Amino acid sequence: MGILNVTPDSFSDGGQHEGLAAALAHAERMVEESARIIDVGGESTRPGAAPVGEEEELARVLPVVRELAARGMCVSIDTRHAGVARACLEAGAAIVNDVSGFRDPAMVRAVLEAGGDCGLVAMRMPGEPATMQDAPSYDDVVADVRDWLADRAAELEAAGIARERICLDPGPGFGKTPQQTLEMVRNFQEFARLGYPVMAALSRKSYLGFAYGIERPTDRDEVSATEALMACELGASVVRTHNVAATVAALKDMRPYAFLGLGCNVPLVAEPGEEREGKIAMLNQAITELCALPDSQIVDISSFYESEPAYYLDQDVFVNAVVLLRTGIPPKELLGYLHAIENSSGRVRGIANGPRTCDLDILDYQLYVADSDELTLPHPRLLERDFVVKPLLELRPRHVLANDAPVTDAAVRVGKSVRL
Repeated sequence: MGILNVTPDSFSDGGQHEGLAAALAHAERMVEESARIIDVGGESTRPGAAPVGEEEELARVLPVVRELAARGMCVSIDTRHAGVARACLEAGAAIVNDVSGFRDPAMVRAVLEAGGDCGLVAMRMPGEPATMQDAPSYDDVVADVRDWLADRAAELEAAGIARERICLDPGPGFGKTPQQTLEMVRNFQEFARLGYPVMAALSRKSYLGFAYGIERPTDRDEVSATEALMACELGASVVRTHNVAATVAALKDMRPYAFLGLGCNVPLVAEPGEEREGKIAMLNQAITELCALPDSQIVDISSFYESEPAYYLDQDVFVNAVVLLRTGIPPKELLGYLHAIENSSGRVRGIANGPRTCDLDILDYQLYVADSDELTLPHPRLLERDFVVKPLLELRPRHVLANDAPVTDAAVRVGKSVRL
């Protein structure tokens, strides 16, 4: 999503794209650089910004939106005013990006009256731009923002907005100190757990000046792109940026994701009555070894689940989990690493589906489908196993496998599991 501010006072590019010709030229340039969406804004929402009336905002954005839509571009209107949203949707905008999170019921009505097929970006911003930086306070900024976004999305759905039309923006820098913003963007996986597309709107933000010591916003494009890459590896799926070319270049380094299944029902060391704790310890040791994989990073780990044995029933219950990994290791090579970790944990391959100290499976590998004696992906029995489906959906609700099969519990038939 390329940012097109047609304002005189935006924090980093105010006045640069005023006037229809300048705005259109910049939009065309961003599309050439691979922007898929052009986000048009006519009111600065920088900290301390004064509000702009709807009439003035419309005069700034409406001609731009109308012309961009006529040229076949996907246009987003960045506004918190229902009249502006309604007029821009009628002019061809496809998305409404509301920094106030659709708190105004009139904004929701404007979207519904537009015919019900436009996208929404709902952002978490406490207060108003003029006051949002007045001592922002959170008990836990990640949990508080996540829970607010979850509630807001549920309210939008209850109002009649289809789930697939909603994108969530945690609002970096909006009503948050640089330290709070840094904590939030380092934990983007928590927002991805909500099961909606998540926007990373990090470009040129003040927390980057705090973190990297770069004072001028326009000098932050390189680190903005780096931060966008990190956010996408953690689960963001939309990037809002001033510098499209730099961001696209950075995202070329994004590593594929892999979901790994972990299981244990034979702890090597456990006192009588502490077998469950011993199994958890075995899985934690395996997770520790996964942390040492080259060119890889654990993004998220599910809860532990206790599950009934599957297929071979005459054995003890299992403890299972799912790990979400970003990795540059190819699938077959990754399988070799997993077998080495199993072996180091005392894995003995005897009875098929029988007892084991450590079982590591590749469940799904991004954009990779294979069917061979060595490796079949996605895992052929993933969707029938409760002890895989539940923890995977905990990490990524509504996940779709590399073979385009959605992960649901509809086909589950073995390994009933309970979250510990």
